[in-house]
Amino acid sequence: MLNATTTDQTLLEVNNIEVIYNHVILVLKGVSLSVPKRGITALLGGNGAGKTTTLKAISNLLKSERGEVTKGSIVYRGDRVQDLSPADLVSRGVIQVMEGRHCFEHLTVEENLMTGAYTRRSSSAEIRRDLDMVYTYFPRLKERRKSQAGYTSGGEQQMTAIGRALMSRPETILLDEPSMGLAPQLVEQIFEIVKAVNEGEGVTFLLAEQNTNVALRYAHYGYILESGRVVMDGPAKDLRENPDVKEFYLGMSDKGRNSFRDVRSYRRRKRWLA
Repeated sequence: MLNATTTDQTLLEVNNIEVIYNHVILVLKGVSLSVPKRGITALLGGNGAGKTTTLKAISNLLKSERGEVTKGSIVYRGDRVQDLSPADLVSRGVIQVMEGRHCFEHLTVEENLMTGAYTRRSSSAEIRRDLDMVYTYFPRLKERRKSQAGYTSGGEQQMTAIGRALMSRPETILLDEPSMGLAPQLVEQIFEIVKAVNEGEGVTFLLAEQNTNVALRYAHYGYILESGRVVMDGPAKDLRENPDVKEFYLGMSDKGRNSFRDVRSYRRRKRWLA
């Protein structure tokens, strides 16, 4: 297995963590990953692979679901952070955008965005500048800023959730399933915005995504999870060209697109689990 190079620019390191729910259900089994500063790192895999659990372990949201990290360590900027509260982690610049576009439905789009700045000690002028910055990346939100969030589209709610995270002025955003339930055109739009924010604001992204194809086109590095383990990792370009990834995650092989009838050969031929 290839490992991401750990340098002085590494922000986040997850070292061989195990996660157990309800004291008995082992979900993550020795997951390790490294997230470099100003990079886009993708956490890939099917439903139930452990992607969301990994993000919640990093953002310290497991306890609300009776989960805990029982082994390993999570280090951010050289400090162990797994025992911090979620609020303390946000104050250090790490914020998670949850799966499912959690917005305050009864608030307007702009009011939702402003809640992201609630914990900041900034002047009104600074917050206004950041709100304008969010509207620059999400012009659709500016058009809909007075609309009640619960009556906006799924894509607009996803934009609102990301924009709200940006209002906290984060260094790192943990983005969970940004493409879920969105039309392909909107998925491309969301990922283009992620790329623009990464390049324009220097925000680091760790994103969990089932849509391997689109994620590997925008990420710099990727990790593939299966059954709570990292089974492959490497630069996104290399993963896109890997024959196993092309066949089992992108639906392509040297002979063309596979059909679901070929699924029986999946476990026999998956070389990385051999």
